[in-house]
Amino acid sequence: MIKKIFKILGKLAVGIIVILLLLFTFVYFKYNESLPKGVEGAEADALATKMLVALKHEEYKNTRYLSWTFPGGHHYVWDKDQHKVDVSWSNTKVNLNLKQPTTSLVTIGKKMVEGNSKSNAIEKALSYFNNDSFWLVAPYKVFDEGVTRSIVTKENDEKALLITYNSGGTTPGDSYLWTFDENEKPKGYQMWVSIIPIGGLYASWDNWETMESGIPLATLHTLLIVDLDLKNVKAWN
Repeated sequence: MIKKIFKILGKLAVGIIVILLLLFTFVYFKYNESLPKGVEGAEADALATKMLVALKHEEYKNTRYLSWTFPGGHHYVWDKDQHKVDVSWSNTKVNLNLKQPTTSLVTIGKKMVEGNSKSNAIEKALSYFNNDSFWLVAPYKVFDEGVTRSIVTKENDEKALLITYNSGGTTPGDSYLWTFDENEKPKGYQMWVSIIPIGGLYASWDNWETMESGIPLATLHTLLIVDLDLKNVKAWN
């Protein structure tokens, strides 16, 4: 009886793997695109600047605090001025120092930890923050150090902004092709990133909300049929 159960479970596992492979193959051939070549220069910088104006970049620079909850239960309170962020998930809390990560404080289950447990938690918190904060404030990062900007002209003659992060973050080399509405506000981007094997997948930037500090932030991103819904989003001084 037990052998029969294991045999059935084995067949189910093989069936699931086959279905996943077929699904991946379909998505890959339907959506995969090569990274387009853009033209760097003044036009690209001008388009990036228009986006920043539409998103009230000056107010963003003056915004001190941001807080939000990312899918998966990652909670953040970020002090931009002090380059510090409280990152918490499950029973772990990291008072993360972005300038000097090794000096960060780590609490697991209300107990402060040291050694490998501390190092691992800091590494995980930094990786979480780099990813999850990007989905919150990516448009404001187009003039960061190590970023190249170029113009891509799409088939409908629409001008798109290709951003490549050559350094910094957790996965340098990632590229994003931003498209805009009639007010130069981001509608979404296509992604060429190391953690996703399909190039050019589109993620929307929706549900824009105006924060207390005056800046607009997108709180919803749709990628294929998956929604990344950012909760409890706040920004203030």
